[in-house]
Amino acid sequence: MANTSSRTLRLLSLLQTHRYWPGPELAARLEVSVRTLRRDIDRLRELGYPVEASRGVDGGYQLAAGAALPPLVLDDEEAVALAVGLQAAAQGGVAGIAESSVRALTKVVQVMPPRLRRRVDALRAMTVPMVWEGTAPAADPAVLTGIAQACRDTERLEFGYSAASGERSERHVEPLRLVSLGRRWYLVAYDLVRHDWRSFRVDRITGPRTTGARFLPRTLPAEDAADYVRTSMGQVSTGWAVEVLVDAPTSRVQAVAGRWAGAEETGDGRCRLTMTVDSLDWPAMLLGALGADFEVVSPPELLDHVRGWARTFDRAT
Repeated sequence: MANTSSRTLRLLSLLQTHRYWPGPELAARLEVSVRTLRRDIDRLRELGYPVEASRGVDGGYQLAAGAALPPLVLDDEEAVALAVGLQAAAQGGVAGIAESSVRALTKVVQVMPPRLRRRVDALRAMTVPMVWEGTAPAADPAVLTGIAQACRDTERLEFGYSAASGERSERHVEPLRLVSLGRRWYLVAYDLVRHDWRSFRVDRITGPRTTGARFLPRTLPAEDAADYVRTSMGQVSTGWAVEVLVDAPTSRVQAVAGRWAGAEETGDGRCRLTMTVDSLDWPAMLLGALGADFEVVSPPELLDHVRGWARTFDRAT
């Protein structure tokens, strides 16, 4: 018979299938008596797991939904599937979940045994993602999680960096936060060589490695990391300044566009959508997702871009 700790984990794994387990059947699976099973159930309840019990001839147990998510017990296949799914979400364009996916992926990878990490890496290496022409290059999830851990642990980082000009340099920084902007990720960090704050595109970072040196976080000269990235891009941006009039209320447009675009009422039942982007694919996809009539004010290249998409969709239908 397994010891108490391993038996409790096995019991939790069975209950997390969320099926109803008759008491005798569950005890038989664990190779214990019904009385011992009741003690193990009580132990789980003390740990905060909401286990419901029904009495009588057909009595049994089932794990109910609780007020907070308790620790999960995953088998190998489930752990690999979870890590791969979080990697995909971290690179995806769904607003609001990319940053949480990186945080969750960081926790999963940190406790994953090496044999499972190798399986995840192999699956990722052998999978070819489809990338829309002109979209931003995806950040490597392994780089993202490594940087996220350094931010959380306030540990200094070293890495290679390729500037927009193609010039490569070695950077030594104190990482603060990761920021998701559209389909790109940025690291906000204090550069110890240049003695100033910088934002780094994560897809241009190579070989990040922690130094083992801890630091006390400095005061960022901005409201938050996202505001710092927005300000930095406004100072050095070489992208497109987009302005579109949309036949939809501001609340609807802003809900779809998120915080990286602005929407304001124009007084004629329409709203003005503005954003700064380095690829015209993002505003084209956003306008398509809105499902409303619109008028492109600037840049003229966006109008040509939309016309190109329209011809492609027309041929498909």
